[in-house]
Formats: sequence, C-alpha cells, structure tokens
Amino acid sequence: MQPIKKADLPRIIVDYALDIASRQNWSDTSLEEIADQSGLTLEDLKKTYPSKNSIVAAYTTRVDECVLNSITSEYKFNSKSGRDRLFVVLIKRFEIMNTNKHAIKSIFRSYTSDLEALARGPLSLYRSMRWMLEAANISYAGGKGQVRIKGLSLIYLSVLRTWFKDDGDNMRDTIEKLDSQLYRAERILGFLRLNNNNSQSTDTINILKDSRNKMEPDSV
Repeated sequence: MQPIKKADLPRIIVDYALDIASRQNWSDTSLEEIADQSGLTLEDLKKTYPSKNSIVAAYTTRVDECVLNSITSEYKFNSKSGRDRLFVVLIKRFEIMNTNKHAIKSIFRSYTSDLEALARGPLSLYRSMRWMLEAANISYAGGKGQVRIKGLSLIYLSVLRTWFKDDGDNMRDTIEKLDSQLYRAERILGFLRLNNNNSQSTDTINILKDSRNKMEPDSV
C-alpha cells in the first residue's frame, strides 16, 4: 500500500467508515476497526477524527458542499417558485447520497432514539437545512426562519424514511413524497409561515407532529 498523503486522510477515513457502515451496524463499529480498514493506527485516526460523531459530521459537510457546488453551477432560480427551488435542491441531495444509502441508513438507525439530538448532533440536520434553504434562496432569518429550519428538517426526515426504501433507479417514490410534503407545507402555510400574532398556527403544529410521528426509530 502506498503511503497516504496527510491531505487525503479525512476523505479516506470517511470513505472507509462509510464502507464499514454499509456492511454492519454503525453502533457496533469501533474507531479501531475504522483505523484498521484505513491502514492507520488508532492514534493517527484520532488526530483527524477523535470520535465516530466527528466522522459522521465530516460526511454531512461533504454532502452539503456537493449540493451547494452542483446547484451553483447547474441551476438558475429566477423563474422558479421557492417550493420548486427547494425541491430541486433536496432532490440533488438525495441523488448525491444514493451511493452511500446503506451506510447512511445504518448510521441513521443509531441516532433515531432522539430526533432532537440527531438534528443538533453529528448529522447536523439544522445546519444542513439552513444551507439547503440558502441554496434555494429562501430566508431563514429570525423566528420565522427558525421555524422553517425545524420544519424542513422534519420534512427531510420523513422523506428520508421513504428514500431508504426506494430502490428504483429514478427515485420515483422519493420524488413523489418530497413533492407532496413541500406542496402541503406551501399550500397550508406558505412554507411554514408564521401567522400574524407571531405564534405557530395549529396547521404548523400538525404538520410537524405528523412528520415526527412518521419517524419512529423502529420504522426505519
């Protein structure tokens, strides 16, 4: 095996970790196993990624960057609605993740016992959804923006559940699920818009509860 360049270490470690996660439960995977598969000592691995969470966070950042790069170079949004722009952005995200679907499912299962921790933790869903809103040119500033971020995170989790089971090459089920979720959010709320008294409407709460209920840990 040729010596690994220091600059390539982060990418190589993440790639090997994903390969292992595609074949076994992420919760059963140790840093020592990832180091061994990567051709590194445990000490060397920890200098780059001190925990499994940091590896997952690095992969999430990689996906964010790939989406942003592809959207910037491929799409013009001037004539599209906010929902259409967001649909394009999120479908691109699922397309990018397709090659690592089994690994993502394994990782996701290990975190779904606490959705709030999952959203704020290593999968960094809130951060990622801010970037997806940014790519779609949808504001996430202020209190209304925070509702959009959290609402989009729950929509994304609901669609993710469908994507895990979607084995078709054209992602038909995923596309239909995302389209229906975004349409519902826009039709009822103008995409999770706050009402005039600056409190969440009953419809907003119902959508968030519905998405949360569909993401029970044993349903993935």
